[in-house]
Amino acid sequence: MIDFELKQKIDEAKKKYEDIIKVFHPEDKRKELEELEKQMGDSDFWSDQRKAREISQKAQRIRKIIDDMKDIEAKFEDLDAAIELSDEDQSFVETIKEMVEEIEKKVKTFELELILNGKFDANNAYLTIHPGAGGTESQDWASMLLRMYMRWAERKGFDVQIVDYQPGEEAGIKSAMIYIKGDYAYGYLKYERGVHRLVRISPFDANKRRHTSFASVNVIPEIDDDIDIEINPEDLRIDTYRASGAGGQYVNKTESAVRITHIPTGIVVTCQTERSQLQNKETALKVLKARLYQLELEKRQKQLEEIQGELKDISWGNQIRSYVFQPYTMVKDHRTNVETGNIDAVMDGEIDIFIESELIHFAGNRNKQ
Repeated sequence: MIDFELKQKIDEAKKKYEDIIKVFHPEDKRKELEELEKQMGDSDFWSDQRKAREISQKAQRIRKIIDDMKDIEAKFEDLDAAIELSDEDQSFVETIKEMVEEIEKKVKTFELELILNGKFDANNAYLTIHPGAGGTESQDWASMLLRMYMRWAERKGFDVQIVDYQPGEEAGIKSAMIYIKGDYAYGYLKYERGVHRLVRISPFDANKRRHTSFASVNVIPEIDDDIDIEINPEDLRIDTYRASGAGGQYVNKTESAVRITHIPTGIVVTCQTERSQLQNKETALKVLKARLYQLELEKRQKQLEEIQGELKDISWGNQIRSYVFQPYTMVKDHRTNVETGNIDAVMDGEIDIFIESELIHFAGNRNKQ
């Protein structure tokens, strides 16, 4: 016999799943998958490779979601069977608790899978960090954020590579860009874009005063080669220099670093990861293409928001999250109001509590529009 608290957890998990299914419309998705598979069976399917890839990827995504849904439902059936057995054998109660925890995790993952349906959500990501005003203190804060995101990516099993690393004079970084390779890397990180605020007693202040520092985080998806973004070679200024700084094992200190300036927009992209100047140039051009695509999307979004009479921009003074080390410990996201006092865990990359809340929060806002 299970107690009231455990029964309540089971009922909540079932209701959560039922609410998700109402939004997902599984029967419609099954019909859509059948139609996509029918198209994939046509003899001329691969005549348009770009369209074929889009259809194949969409079919693969729907198929995975349906398979995950079947897996969750099978686990609910196993749970119901275990509940019946617990009426006669109390030893099943511990097994039921473990099953409920596993189901809760799978339902949460399933919900996020449905949310991560943006055009580039499945792509790899480039994450850039710049310190705000404040010299060494802000530069040190930027390096702390860099480590936090690298640790998060490693915890997720993603590959991480530093594309650019500009060290500060005394400590920290002037800027850094990392390439995060993994399924839905961009989808998970896209709402991390914005200003991150630190409050602490500065280790660089001899008087041990409390300082507030800011660092800006930007996230862009890796853009496929078939995305139509034209770059005129005459619009580019390409400079080469020696790769610099305290990048440790991640940065090759050779005369192969490349800096590309897109003159019409003023966008500057640097890469110093590879030993080959040609490889660095190719990577920098790839990042530039993604930045230009992002810029075009932002222009369209601003036009739409102005028409709607609402303009929300990420500005330097508009922090999305605060990290307080003193006089108390707290990390709080100002958009979702999610917070935790375990700041050491957060700085060691345990930020899924914020990322998952962001995805659910913004998905809810989209559904209301």
